[in-house]
Amino acid sequence: MIVDIHAQIMDVDRIPYLVGAIFLTMIAGMVTGPVSGNANSFLWGVCDVLFGRIGDRMDRRSRSRSDLMFRGFLFTTVLLFLVLLLSRVLEGHNMPFLEVVMVAACLTSGSVWYIILKLYFALDQHGSVDGAFYGLSRSSRVDLNSTDDYGITRTGLAYAAISFDKGLVAPSLWYLIGGMPMLLIYVVLSFTAWRYGKCGFTKGFGSVPLALEKMMGFIPSLFAGFLFSAASAVTPTAKMHQAILSWWGRKNRAPYEEGGTVLSAIAWPLGVSLGGAVQDISGSSLKKVWIGAEGATAQLDHKHLQRGIFMNVIAHVLFVLALLVAYIYAGKML
Repeated sequence: MIVDIHAQIMDVDRIPYLVGAIFLTMIAGMVTGPVSGNANSFLWGVCDVLFGRIGDRMDRRSRSRSDLMFRGFLFTTVLLFLVLLLSRVLEGHNMPFLEVVMVAACLTSGSVWYIILKLYFALDQHGSVDGAFYGLSRSSRVDLNSTDDYGITRTGLAYAAISFDKGLVAPSLWYLIGGMPMLLIYVVLSFTAWRYGKCGFTKGFGSVPLALEKMMGFIPSLFAGFLFSAASAVTPTAKMHQAILSWWGRKNRAPYEEGGTVLSAIAWPLGVSLGGAVQDISGSSLKKVWIGAEGATAQLDHKHLQRGIFMNVIAHVLFVLALLVAYIYAGKML
């Protein structure tokens, strides 16, 4: 029965390509670091370079909300049309290594570890590491000049969690379900939501991609949150019972647009409070809610980054193990 369920939901023959892409992303990201300071997926970076300024020109704050929503819809539609054309060009090849590289270009992992570790050493050495803050600011789209060291640490910890969800788990699951076309569709929607959604505080331009991304990303975000909760069991100083409570508590949980389940799953067990008002790099004010258990501290130091990246790595390991278990259950390794 389990094999039948796998066959109905996803193509398990894609799992070896996906696992290979994940390891490639891990290794390449840690060796090279983020491309032009952007630790998100390579395809996000390409879309940002090619279309980012076009979207900025369309996103005029002086326009009405309905007009901005229509502009955002047109912008998103054009990008989706282009990636569907790209998927048609790429389909039909019989080159496993090319498949791995293409999937890896849509994921992120090692480059996130790179910038978080760089930030850790910068805070430990009081800002003496060159470029440590630029990578986090560009990747999270938060103006770090608008906050203090506590806020910078909160931003880094939140980005380590959110990037695992939007940059690894969600695109991976959509690749297993629908191959390259569905993977590219999700990556474009998550890019536009990241670039223009402003964590839900958009004036209208990012509303459509935010809504579409939520439709595709909600279930994967629950799985990403589960993996982070499971990772808290072996994370130093993390409290497993708080990880469980984060799923049932009604207060101090993250709205989906601000990070969702995975953000609560890292804040609660570590006993920290994430969120708070910040300014994004376009100058917009983002008044995020505070996330964390009662009595959690918002005064984070660099050691919290160490625990956060440890939890992130363990969640990666659990995700890969889950993929391999699914492959075994499907009878591919028996």
